Amino acid sequence: MTTLAPTLEAFFTEALARQRRASPNTVAAYRDSFRLLLTYLQDHTGKAPSRLEFDDLDASAVTGFLTYLETDRSSSVRTRNARLAALRSFFRFAALRHPEHAGLIQRVLAIPHQRATRTLVAHLSSDEVDAILASPDRSLPMGRRDYTVLVLAIQTGLRVGELRALRRRDLELGTGPHVRTIGKGRKERCIPLTSNTVKVLRNWLDERGGEPEDSLFPGRSHDLLSADALQRMIAKHATAASVRCSTLKDKRVTPHVLRHTCAMRMVTAGIDQSVIALWLGHEHLQTTDLYIHADLAIKERALALTAPLATSPGRYRASDELLAFLEGL
Repeated sequence: MTTLAPTLEAFFTEALARQRRASPNTVAAYRDSFRLLLTYLQDHTGKAPSRLEFDDLDASAVTGFLTYLETDRSSSVRTRNARLAALRSFFRFAALRHPEHAGLIQRVLAIPHQRATRTLVAHLSSDEVDAILASPDRSLPMGRRDYTVLVLAIQTGLRVGELRALRRRDLELGTGPHVRTIGKGRKERCIPLTSNTVKVLRNWLDERGGEPEDSLFPGRSHDLLSADALQRMIAKHATAASVRCSTLKDKRVTPHVLRHTCAMRMVTAGIDQSVIALWLGHEHLQTTDLYIHADLAIKERALALTAPLATSPGRYRASDELLAFLEGL
């Protein structure tokens, strides 16, 4: 076995697990990045992963791997950058253990991230939310479970992992009702619950039963609801809801879209940006800026305030039907 293999093992067992106490999601993401890299190098060098040397992971090889992700696997810029971030983390760890490869490591660390297009966040309108909530068949146990998940996700903006990890003990439905969760960076936060959400959760808990440590939303085999199952469930109800709400036909509804919907509702209500960041568990306040950019109503109000003094506030409207048609093209 070469020096690369034990260094990579130490990176996962010592640096990630013990020193950083990285979350399971982070470990899984880094693991997948290196599985892809090692498979790519095996195909291009003919060497088994355990026989690879540091020289096989020079800047040229890493750049070739990143190009392979974009061309052969059709990975997005964000995915490409996430894979590169995992490799950089390993090479910074390796620099302390193998100074003899300092030059090679510095050249890899110098590979830049790509600039990604910043798109507006996808979120749901009130009509779309109502249509999705009306989709689950609440005469069936699974339908009542799905309805409870959807109500909680839209009201709290919890991430997929946070929703899946919820236990009965994480709910407080008495005075000051709230849900407790541990999000990214192992930060614990409490999110208040509305009276409607409390009512839905109480009904579900009465039906669900169980002990405080039991999963709040179990799968069909009574184990933890998987991330894939959660995403399929939300997509299924969004597809069913598109029959009564046509705007959903052109939208891909995911758990993160429900999280964005929660945030956009707070932005529209005029809630302070710092409160939204705390609610969603954002590490930096600037992360919440994307919801401000996506809120057209804020821009409409700014447009009205900056209208010339001699004109009436508001957006321009064509005075003729034909002109209105041309303006709409």
